[in-house]
Amino acid sequence: MFPDAGFREPTDESVLVEAERKLGEELPVGLKQLLLESNGIVGQTSVDTVWTIEQIVEQNLYFRSDSSFAQLYMPFDALLFFGDNGGGDQFAFVQTPRRPDIFVWEHETDSRRWVARDLRDYLGRSLTDGGDDWYQ
Repeated sequence: MFPDAGFREPTDESVLVEAERKLGEELPVGLKQLLLESNGIVGQTSVDTVWTIEQIVEQNLYFRSDSSFAQLYMPFDALLFFGDNGGGDQFAFVQTPRRPDIFVWEHETDSRRWVARDLRDYLGRSLTDGGDDWYQ
């Protein structure tokens, strides 16, 4: 369906359990299912459309704990980042309140806005619309 996308080897259920422990929250069901099939997706221009589970954990912990970010940006605790556009903007699920929608965090303005109704919609838009700024 997405001939230009790159799929990785699947992750293991035990890795997802450990990731949830480190993050202190459950991963969205759709994201877990995807990671069990492909531990991340590389988009058309080598962009990490969906990060590996290791990168998801690393980036979310970093964004939630970096003191310089706390001075520059609104808190990130309600978001679960899982992919990016290659230029600094990142895509996230809203965890508080938990919902399937995907939002983009635009790093230059600290804006957070809706871009897709769920993970399937996000993948369809980001992998077929062409370009890394499909959400603009």
